[in-house]
Amino acid sequence: MTPRTKKPDQTAKKPAKIATVKLTEGGDGSFVVNKKPLAIYFPTLHLQKYATDPLELTGMSKKYSVVADARGGGINSQAQAVALGLSRALVMADQGQRLVLKKEGLLSRDSRKKERKKPGLKRARRAPQWQKR
Repeated sequence: MTPRTKKPDQTAKKPAKIATVKLTEGGDGSFVVNKKPLAIYFPTLHLQKYATDPLELTGMSKKYSVVADARGGGINSQAQAVALGLSRALVMADQGQRLVLKKEGLLSRDSRKKERKKPGLKRARRAPQWQKR
């Protein structure tokens, strides 16, 4: 039996990080990030747990195989982006999981943007050094 994809992919964006997650039903439960196994790409248990939390909470860790592509930002932010994309893909596959994932805050996007530079300032809020004389 060949694995079939429920939803082609889900994209999750955090301020400078983008993760595309492909969920395959009937796979062997593998988790691959940027063509590397999860344990190699995310070296710490904390990051591995964060990335796989949506599967663990919904109890579907053995039901789906996950292939993720993460770009930009640091390793921690990439793990968060993968978790968000995985959560969205699970909701697309099964709407019943939405409440569980929403309660844990795994469907919330970090919507912060870079603040623009203002005239007269060096950066967005950094003012030139003040001189008394």
